[in-house]
Amino acid sequence: MATLKQIIERNDTKGGKVLDLFIQALILISLVSFTFETMPDLPEVWVHRLRVIEIFCVIVFTVEYILRIVVADRPFRFIFSLFGIFDLLAILPFYLTTGLDLRSLRSFRFLRIVQLFKLSRYNRAMHRLIRAMRLIKEEFLLFFFITVILIYFSAIGIYYLESHAQPEQFRSVFESLWWAVSTLTTVGYGDIYPVTTGGKIFTYFILLLGLAIVAIPTGLVSSALAEVRREDYLAELERKARAEADLKEDLLHK
Repeated sequence: MATLKQIIERNDTKGGKVLDLFIQALILISLVSFTFETMPDLPEVWVHRLRVIEIFCVIVFTVEYILRIVVADRPFRFIFSLFGIFDLLAILPFYLTTGLDLRSLRSFRFLRIVQLFKLSRYNRAMHRLIRAMRLIKEEFLLFFFITVILIYFSAIGIYYLESHAQPEQFRSVFESLWWAVSTLTTVGYGDIYPVTTGGKIFTYFILLLGLAIVAIPTGLVSSALAEVRREDYLAELERKARAEADLKEDLLHK
């Protein structure tokens, strides 16, 4: 069980590396086959071959998912973790649609693209990004809350400034929310825009706030990634120093 646990959960062993590369290859193969399945007038022989590929990939992913639950120290924590949810969603569409003619359930098949997120388990950069997001999750929640408040007050402001001049476009605060979202996010589709002087001045300040809304999370993520990289660098130095110390100790004993 210890050996199986190392192969499943660690990629610094030979078996773990082979398993990681095998799963990554299957993920890419599965996504490519899914892409070909969407082609119209696909020959029946290729439909069958792609189906066989899908079944094989799903079986492997299912076995991997079960094994990860078995070797996990806290199975329920893994099941409800981000990677556990990705692993489940990668195989769930197959079992939900197999043997069923319910057309409404066929929409679940689009969840097969979640297999792409399984690759994040085997990517060190993605692991660093996830750790960085955990570092700044409280700041992000506060930023999101402030952004929602700004969008709401922006919708109220533009409603009072433009509703008389453009009663069709700004009929209510709810109608104005679309303008507030597109303006604060600096998207600016141009389908709704102010025509009064007050509305244009108000929009100018909202656009400035929108630039800050884009810049602030960028700075937060950048600083958090720098901190995570520094931690990884120090951990690597510590690991090398420990390895050198162990090597010297072995030489002294000899």
